[in-house]
Amino acid sequence: MIYKSFRNMTAAAVAMVAFAGAASAQVELIFSDVNPAEVPRSKAMTDIFAEELGDDFDFQPYFGATLMKQGTELIGLQRGNIQMAGLPPSDLAQQVPEFDILGAAYVVRDQAHLKAIFDSEVGEELKALAREELGVEILGTFYYGTRHLNLKGDAEYMTPADLSGVKLRMPGGESWQFLGKSLGANPVPIPYTELYTALQSGVVDGQDNPLPNNRQMKFHEVTDQIVLTGHNVGFGMLLVSSMVWDELSDEQKATMQAAADKATAWSDQQYLDQEAELVEFFEGEGLTVYEPDLEAFQTYAQEQYLNSPLSDSWPEGMLEAINDL
Repeated sequence: MIYKSFRNMTAAAVAMVAFAGAASAQVELIFSDVNPAEVPRSKAMTDIFAEELGDDFDFQPYFGATLMKQGTELIGLQRGNIQMAGLPPSDLAQQVPEFDILGAAYVVRDQAHLKAIFDSEVGEELKALAREELGVEILGTFYYGTRHLNLKGDAEYMTPADLSGVKLRMPGGESWQFLGKSLGANPVPIPYTELYTALQSGVVDGQDNPLPNNRQMKFHEVTDQIVLTGHNVGFGMLLVSSMVWDELSDEQKATMQAAADKATAWSDQQYLDQEAELVEFFEGEGLTVYEPDLEAFQTYAQEQYLNSPLSDSWPEGMLEAINDL
């Protein structure tokens, strides 16, 4: 009886050690993001990505910049403080300027084009840059929404020439101000929190934002029309440290990539559905919503960039390759 009891205790101890070993073998994935936990792209990470990963991974998400301040995440990935993050191309461009091309007007045309870019040879080139120069792997992209013009008055704005003299609020900073100029407008830097009053008082004639932002900030109350220029596509890249990625088995890599694909696809659709509904909402609020001559806007904008120092860092031939997709 004593021997049997000892044998059972030994077996239990071995089982406990085995369980502890299995638990410690989990791949820790600390994820940092500035977005709130309740937005679709965050829910996609907790409700889809984490669930699809399975028992091999220990996914620990931190939203709302509660773990790392905005702009510090890439360094955190490189130092091993975190293993995953969601970052816009502008953050990567701080270290690798080639990524700046993705934020220029009319380079990325819409959500479908965004996906096509990263599924193409251009995407492979960008992924290689991220891996070799930054030490991160790009698992996919999260579409955040497309920026359109939101203007006062009843004049029709079909081409960049129509925007001549229009005071268009754009965020501060050289790249944002140039974006407004590349549309043919006169860009004016106004803080986001002061924009409603600036529109109401006539300090500016219009502004640009994704449709969900326009509704949230109630800009439709002090404007008359939305021109669906689609001049800038907001998105973030889902990144994982190359140090982590390189230690995964082929099966684990496939699992993580499949989880990323499913999460980003679901999130993208939420934003696309929201944007489609908002066109009807704004029309119901009395705003005129229409599409201008997009080819004229794209041609003019890209000429402005190519004739400025802002395009100096763009990889040779990449703009043409992206335009052909």
